[in-house]
Amino acid sequence: MIVEYEDYKTKLNAMKPELETLRSALKLDEVNKEIGELEKETEEDGFWSDIKRSQKVQQKLKQLRNKRDGFNKLESRHDDLMTLCEMAMEEDDDSFLPELESEFASLSADLESARLATMLSGEYDACNAILSFHAGAGGTEAQDWTEMLYRMYTRWAERHGYKYTILDYLDGEEAGIKSATIKIEGDNAYGYLKSESGIHRLVRVSPFDASGRRHTSFAAVEVMPEITDDSEIEIREEDIKMDVFRSSGAGGQKVNKTSSAVRLTHIPTGIVVSCQVERSQFQNRDNCMAMLRARLAEIKEREHLEKIEDIKGVQMKIEWGSQIRSYVFMPYTLAKDHRTGYENGNINAVMDGDIDGFINAYLTMKAGE
Repeated sequence: MIVEYEDYKTKLNAMKPELETLRSALKLDEVNKEIGELEKETEEDGFWSDIKRSQKVQQKLKQLRNKRDGFNKLESRHDDLMTLCEMAMEEDDDSFLPELESEFASLSADLESARLATMLSGEYDACNAILSFHAGAGGTEAQDWTEMLYRMYTRWAERHGYKYTILDYLDGEEAGIKSATIKIEGDNAYGYLKSESGIHRLVRVSPFDASGRRHTSFAAVEVMPEITDDSEIEIREEDIKMDVFRSSGAGGQKVNKTSSAVRLTHIPTGIVVSCQVERSQFQNRDNCMAMLRARLAEIKEREHLEKIEDIKGVQMKIEWGSQIRSYVFMPYTLAKDHRTGYENGNINAVMDGDIDGFINAYLTMKAGE
């Protein structure tokens, strides 16, 4: 057993430079300095009376403290494991080995996740994410696939302790959903999920086909950053056309049946957003404005544009040839990303929200470009 403990001690020593590299990448000295400055700001007279300013400072403080505390926790776990390893060697006690194995594996995975998080340096990466789902052609089959993707991302959010809120939801005619929009709240939600934007393709034997034939279905996922500062993405009132309509679809408790649903069209770009889940027309309009700002911000960042006025209308074709990932249930099981080549044969785990491998592969690929 001493040999195995020596091996883990070597691995833990090799991890020290990685932790130092992470500390440097996180710029923790600057982070601690900024935390101190913001904490001083909260003590100034009249700080709490300015609600907008205080909310912004509190949000920034939370992000910085999470970054600092997350690193400190990793460092502390590393030190604890080193102590455990040395204690086990001194006592020549093999009962510590299972704990050491599992804790080392967990620490290695968390260190890799923290390293990947440092790659999130985009303008909006730290923001919450707004995800929109749209069924492609194919009726019930495509709508069922869209609901499966909706569940996959909400399960991913739950796995990571993120909160999600439904902004819009339109049921399918027989099953599934035609379209839906959700907001996922949490540190770096947009930075992680922006890799998921695109066409997702499903191959399976359809449960809606009595002949048991294989079907190919498509659904589109759009990922946008939530912009909380109105001044960042300015939208002129004269550029917006607003329509009010009655909510449709079965919807259950998700959908309200009064004529308070709102559809906004951004005239310069042709972008259309809608919301029908709130009881109030004003709340639905506010949600629509948040979705519109998010969509404009995502296009501005993706196309490296200087200003919103440079955005042209964007159309996404939900069809063969443009997919970013394929999910095959039959004749074999495999989820494969066509951009990175990353694949996972455990399709059930993937559909249950286990998509970190795809996200990490994409971030690593982008960091190497």
